[in-house]
Amino acid sequence: MRQVNHWIDGKEAAGTSGRTADVYNPATGEVQAKVALASKADMDAAIARAAEAQVKWGATNPQRRARVMMKMVDLINRDMDKMAEVLSSEHGKTFPDAKGDIQRGLEVIEFSVGAPHQLKGEFIDAAGPGIDMYSMRQPLGVVAAITPFNFPAMIPLWKLGPALASGNAVILKPSERDPTVPNMLAALFQEAGLPDGVLQVVHGDKEAVDAILDSEVIQAVGFVGSTPIAQYIYERAAATGKRAQCFGGAKNHMIIMPDADLDQAADALVGAGFGAAGERCMAISVAVPVGEKTADALIEKLVPRIEKLKVGPWTAGNDVDYGPVVTKAARENILRLVETGVEQGAELVVDGRDFALQGYEDGFFVGPHLFDRVTPDMDIYKTEIFGPVLSTVRAASYEDALKLAMDNEYGNGTAIFTRDGDTARDFASRVNVGMIGVNVPIPVPLAYFTFGGWKKSGFGDLNQHGPDAFRFYTRTKTVTSRWPSGIKEGAAFNFKAMD
Repeated sequence: MRQVNHWIDGKEAAGTSGRTADVYNPATGEVQAKVALASKADMDAAIARAAEAQVKWGATNPQRRARVMMKMVDLINRDMDKMAEVLSSEHGKTFPDAKGDIQRGLEVIEFSVGAPHQLKGEFIDAAGPGIDMYSMRQPLGVVAAITPFNFPAMIPLWKLGPALASGNAVILKPSERDPTVPNMLAALFQEAGLPDGVLQVVHGDKEAVDAILDSEVIQAVGFVGSTPIAQYIYERAAATGKRAQCFGGAKNHMIIMPDADLDQAADALVGAGFGAAGERCMAISVAVPVGEKTADALIEKLVPRIEKLKVGPWTAGNDVDYGPVVTKAARENILRLVETGVEQGAELVVDGRDFALQGYEDGFFVGPHLFDRVTPDMDIYKTEIFGPVLSTVRAASYEDALKLAMDNEYGNGTAIFTRDGDTARDFASRVNVGMIGVNVPIPVPLAYFTFGGWKKSGFGDLNQHGPDAFRFYTRTKTVTSRWPSGIKEGAAFNFKAMD
């Protein structure tokens, strides 16, 4: 049985806890590996070594740190196919989708090559007689990243690029469900020239997370996962004086106006709703057609598209549209919510409950589901299902559709499909959601903008990647200096203007 260990001080380490967790092949339901689970002592030792290594790394000039990022870009491109195969085998997503996972993380490493520019401070001379003022951006020290199963390459890279390029040491606690790719990334960082100990990958469960939160050495925590855990980590981090950036769940709406291109909208909904088996925080899970005529026409176009979806293992290559969900428990939870939707009166237009794949009967596959006439009081509307289930909520007017997105407790992403510029502009301006798509179903910003949700989708003041990431992983120090040259002044006992 393959063993996935921690990555400590530049090499694999089994740890001392003796505890492990199963790593499944979601397509077959079989255990393919064991991953070590850290004890508090394991985590504390990794943090202590990271603190030692950070001193020299933080003193390394930004240009040299950026060169490590430049080399990392080449290495990720070199090993992308190999990493994508491992990612697919542990997560279940298709091979092209796995490569996309890595690619979107790679783009943040590319952005991090610009660290010397992002870390520049400000300067003004002659702020007063003989007085200059300037600011410096300095690393925090040791920071932690706690990342989810659904993007085992992208989100670690979103955290690692800006944090490392800023001069910090990082403790990465990835999901124990698909732990191998984070170790592969750590090995590539070492090959790229990152000093030993600056990046520590420590696998674990709640014991490891709590050890991070209790540590007096760790200065900041970045998290992506469910909303209850995001809020837990944010509150615990704040209580111990840590900077925190925690992103939670979502219930992303797509409004379809009567003037929209319905073929384009239907294609967008199928890709955004069912890609990666719906296990995306930016997946569209609620379609909101405006007007009964629009709704009827949209359902008519959605049904044949959804019924033609090909579900299968990643080894089938381009012949499948999406693969299994990550665990048996996830599959059971999705199907339970589908049953609840039927019981509460939603119309199940496409029923995937009996889906089975010959030869993969023990895999964690879920067929596609389409609900119509869903109402906001139903569990399938209120709950983040995180599976291949699309709910349709019919709205009588644009204002009703906007209100649905506005009133929902989540605020990660939303989209509107329309040919009318005034409507699109009004929607983007008014809706209280962090990322907006106009005729774009999954509006994930590119690396040089920031990614982040509002309301219960995000806790903290600064977002992921883009300039916000460098602000999050650094402190600003402001210096006021004067070099007296014949200036004679007595003691000052009050604030006064420098001029």
